[in-house]
Parts: sequence; structure tokens; C-alpha cells
Amino acid sequence: MACRQLWASRAASYLRISLFHRSFSNVLKDLKYADSHEWVKIDGNSATVGITDHAQDHLGDVVYVELPEVGAAVTQGGGFGAVESVKATSDINSPVSGTVVEVNEELNSSPALVNSSPYENGWIIKVKLSDSGELNKLMDSEQYTKFCEEEDASH
Repeated sequence: MACRQLWASRAASYLRISLFHRSFSNVLKDLKYADSHEWVKIDGNSATVGITDHAQDHLGDVVYVELPEVGAAVTQGGGFGAVESVKATSDINSPVSGTVVEVNEELNSSPALVNSSPYENGWIIKVKLSDSGELNKLMDSEQYTKFCEEEDASH
């Protein structure tokens, strides 16, 4: 019996460790990150924006994504939509300024893509950049990972 309990507590501590690391394993190297947990992928003067794996993990199951209109202006740090999950509704802020050139219409029928594929199929908007200098205010993957660890430790 004692042997089984020891195994169970070892398994639990192993699971806890691997779960803790899971939150940070999905920080992609070639993206930039905002402290409000959005990511941006730059391709010339076009930017694809979504919420990070860390953010979707904290939100829980996403049931609705409020999307802006194509042609809407967004500003760095300003809200442009919202993500509604079973736990809460959270605003989505734009990590860059510019004009929305495309929205991910697939999220209307499949909002859970934000959970299952936050960096690929779950992207939210594409923006034509108005000021690429703003990218210097964003974090790289290492800075963002550290930011998440510190934020989680303080909660």
C-alpha cells in the first residue's frame, strides 16, 4: 500500500511539473508578443494577430469570438474585439496599429480554433501596418515566456 501511495504522489508531482511547463511550451520564436497576451506575425507590412496559447489556456473553452469589420482602424494597445469563454469574456487588444484587411470568418462557426490552434487556424485578424516601429515595443519569445512565468507566480 505504501508503495502505491508513493507512486501516486510521484505521478502527481510529475504531472504538475509537466502541466506547469505546458503553459509555456507553446511560445513561438518568430512572433512578437504584447503584455496583454496577443501575438503578431509580421510578413512585410502585413501583420497576423491572435491570442497566445498561454491566454487561451487561462480562458478555457472559447465559445464566441467578436470580430471587427474589415476596414476598421486598430491602434497598438487598443481593443478591437473580444473572446468569450465558459469562464469569462476578455477584450482582445491589437499589438500593432493599422487597418484590418481580413478577419478569420471561420471563428464564427468554430470559435474553439482559438483553443486548439492559437497560432495557426485560430488567428483573429490581419492588419496592414501603419507604423512598423511599434514592433520594437513588443516582446520576443524569451521575454514573453519570462513575463508569463512572473505573472503566474504572482497570482
